Amino acid sequence: MVTGKRRRLAAVGAGMTLVLATSGCLASSDDGGGSGTTSSGTSGDGKVTIAGAFAGAEETAFEESLTKFADDNDLEIDYTGDGDFTTTIKQRVQAGDSPDIGLFPQPGGLLELSDDMTPIGDIIDLGAVEETLIPGFLEATTKDGNVYGVPMRMAIKSLVWYPKKAYKDGGYDTEPKSIQELQSVAEEIAGDGITPWCMGWGSDQSTGWVGTDWLEELVLRTSGPDVYDQWVSHEIPFDDPQIVAALDEFGKIAKDPEMVLGGPKAVLNTPFAEAGLPSFETPPKCMMERQGNFVTGFYPEDIQSDLDNQVGLFSYPPFEGGFDGQPVLGGGDLAAVFGDPEDEDIAKVMEFIASDQFGAEWAAAGGWLSPHTTFDNSQYADEITRQVAEIGASAEVFRFDGSDLMPKEVGSGTFWSEMVKWESGQSSEDTLAAIEASWPAS
Repeated sequence: MVTGKRRRLAAVGAGMTLVLATSGCLASSDDGGGSGTTSSGTSGDGKVTIAGAFAGAEETAFEESLTKFADDNDLEIDYTGDGDFTTTIKQRVQAGDSPDIGLFPQPGGLLELSDDMTPIGDIIDLGAVEETLIPGFLEATTKDGNVYGVPMRMAIKSLVWYPKKAYKDGGYDTEPKSIQELQSVAEEIAGDGITPWCMGWGSDQSTGWVGTDWLEELVLRTSGPDVYDQWVSHEIPFDDPQIVAALDEFGKIAKDPEMVLGGPKAVLNTPFAEAGLPSFETPPKCMMERQGNFVTGFYPEDIQSDLDNQVGLFSYPPFEGGFDGQPVLGGGDLAAVFGDPEDEDIAKVMEFIASDQFGAEWAAAGGWLSPHTTFDNSQYADEITRQVAEIGASAEVFRFDGSDLMPKEVGSGTFWSEMVKWESGQSSEDTLAAIEASWPAS
């Protein structure tokens, strides 16, 4: 609970069920209640319930980011964290036990429940929120002209990481302006006897998602956000010639044994979490890794403790002759409203969560990025995070990871598996045609 009078954290047991939830609020001992998920409060009663997937340190940081706000507004905010939130929230909605606010890790799951939600524009001034957001977020949560979710945390995938000292000692360009210039950097690195790219797709049953991220990056850059949106929503076929061209462009890296460490076979067998580790060896075995802002959490402890001095990064650049601008591919946690649209307390909390004022405490703790261009970046804990935030804030357009927006049969099914076949030697045309054939009819 985050409350204007007190704040308590506790774990909520779920008996012998497989779902483990944590709640920031338990019923007080003098009201006869027991522990458990609290239903939405009465309209205007000073209580607001929130459910999401944040647990552990993330839950603590989220609640700390709401404490002062709750105090200042004399609100009691009850947060329930659930590792299986995307399943549980559907069950709660069906049972008539929706929270006032739900925090969704993907726009697809949010839109599935939009019929049970209140459009954000009926709750808060959406125009004021949009003025400070990185362009492109709200499109992903728009249905029939209404916006149903606003971002309260973002992740950025369009990043290239490198070992700072070794990279600079090599004299390599730290600000390539295009993918073509980046390819020239890679060739220069290869000429010095170092494999340019670190890459690993291994992820157990999810093997292949790293490859889908790469293709999404290239579609976004070679053909632009409009074509990207058409592709993701299946307004154009999955194997459209523009997509084939983007995959062939990726093949210049992923299928070239001189470009990726160990060649294509090693790419498939290397766990994604370990892909960048050879770059920190002396001398480095590979030099660059395109990966999301979460990747630093997999680095060796001595690197993590000195990120600003040990690690460099730049944004994955545009494609010369493609989209005229710098796009960013990523993800985000999205706030949606199930509660009473007339409840002023819900409106206050939503307005704060959706603003550039939210998140200072979380920024200081680490592991959080604001989706607002106007967020005070001095509040982040380190320079690396500030650089990532600046890359996001300076982007012309943001787009969500395409596979998260596609039907599950494709996005977390054939898209992954066929990309593995592609890396094993299958042609771009055959790979994309197979995914196109798997797209559900309705």
